[in-house]
Amino acid sequence: MTTRGDILPRDEHNTALLANVHPAKWVNPEPAPAYNLAVLGGGPAGLSAAATASALGAKVALIERELLGGECVNAGCIPSKLLIRSARAAYDAENAERFGVKTGNHVAVNFDAVMERMRKIRAAQSAGDAAAHFRDAHKVDVFFGEGAFSGPDAVVVDGRRIKFKKAIIATGTRPNVPLIPGLAQAGFLTNETLFSLQKLPERLAIIGGGAIGCEMAQAFARLGSRVKILESNARILSREDSEAAQLVDDLFRREEIEILTRVLVKDVTLYNTRRLLYLTWDGRQEELEVDEILVGAGRVPNLEAMGLENAEVDYSSAGIKVDEFLQTTNPDVYAAGDVALDYKFTHMAHLSARVAVENALLLGRRKMTDFAVPWVTFTDPEVAQLGITEREASESGMPVEVYKKEFRDLDRPVIDGDDQGFVKVLVKKGTDKIAGATIVGRNAGEMINELTLAMQAGLGLKQIAHVVHPFPTYAETIKAVADLYNHSTLRPAVKTLVSKWMEWIR
Repeated sequence: MTTRGDILPRDEHNTALLANVHPAKWVNPEPAPAYNLAVLGGGPAGLSAAATASALGAKVALIERELLGGECVNAGCIPSKLLIRSARAAYDAENAERFGVKTGNHVAVNFDAVMERMRKIRAAQSAGDAAAHFRDAHKVDVFFGEGAFSGPDAVVVDGRRIKFKKAIIATGTRPNVPLIPGLAQAGFLTNETLFSLQKLPERLAIIGGGAIGCEMAQAFARLGSRVKILESNARILSREDSEAAQLVDDLFRREEIEILTRVLVKDVTLYNTRRLLYLTWDGRQEELEVDEILVGAGRVPNLEAMGLENAEVDYSSAGIKVDEFLQTTNPDVYAAGDVALDYKFTHMAHLSARVAVENALLLGRRKMTDFAVPWVTFTDPEVAQLGITEREASESGMPVEVYKKEFRDLDRPVIDGDDQGFVKVLVKKGTDKIAGATIVGRNAGEMINELTLAMQAGLGLKQIAHVVHPFPTYAETIKAVADLYNHSTLRPAVKTLVSKWMEWIR
């Protein structure tokens, strides 16, 4: 949970950010006699729920204990992608000579300028999440403070009782900090404090090789840090397609990012300003000295001090328990976003908020399972995933057929020098219906949308093969996969018949 104290330095940009997401002199309004909807949590899910409900004419109370915008604006999607973009610019400049472009002997990264750009754009982007904007434009009553249920139909915040007909819990998650002896004493970074760095770490250890760990590993390596990823699993990006993860692993090693897998951090000590990590790895023990440690070891839900028992809402260490309609064990309380979903992505937070509002206020019966779910890991190349992977299909016993096309077989990726990637589509055996897809490439996050639309609309590869794709584009790779499917359906007897026809008409 990002706090005001995490937003450093207090320059003009961060001052502007805080003035939007938690104004220092904000005065909570007097509560209305009753609200159609009370929303606990002002991250992407909470803000989307509040804005959607207000647009329907509902009287809405929005409660946030720290910063509006949640992790996404303050310590997640926005600042991380800004760093990634600067890092990519540095990488492209360093490697421009392969395109015949000389940039000098060395490309210099100004880390101060990189971080200031991040703070400036982050502050500007936060305007849409501002407390004043929600009060004035959306007519939402915004309350700052710890919100806790006092009963099944009321929340107390800042000593004020807010009575509601329906409520949505959208309190999000925070970084999971592993219980490693000495880690707290030595000091470490999480995504909540990383973007307050004012000096580029010369040596950076990252505990965790998931999406956050890999994105930041590559970004900081390209900005000039020497980076080591410490992953306890057998490979990085363990949730993703194994071929995609291996491709990223290979490219990381070429960029001199060191990756240790099946590694256990036994202890951490602080020596002067250096952190010493004691590792058990590959059957031996090793000491690693770094300047900073970034912890990227998953997320835990924000559930503390919420009085969930008073609201008769069941929960576990994984989060709020909901059904397929996002309804909790209290029929008047729903949950949305990371605190309730397995898919902890901003786009899923927005979607779940809309589903929860529709079901809560409009007597809807919309299910989260109605939607095809894509996600992207923003490494370079990006890894975009939709539906199931080959491993998941095998584990579930679902028979699938796999169609794959390498970027190096298409013109545009080769032209751009971005031919390290592929499109892989899984279809249910005997059909052309998409069960899953993986795209690895610089534009994978944009390309996955065509397959997501097809999957959700029930369209298959047969229809995609008949869609005209402009030349030369990356998206042609998707059509090439669809063509592979069509060619595979030509049975030998049909091929023989067509061949004889061609021979006859010559």
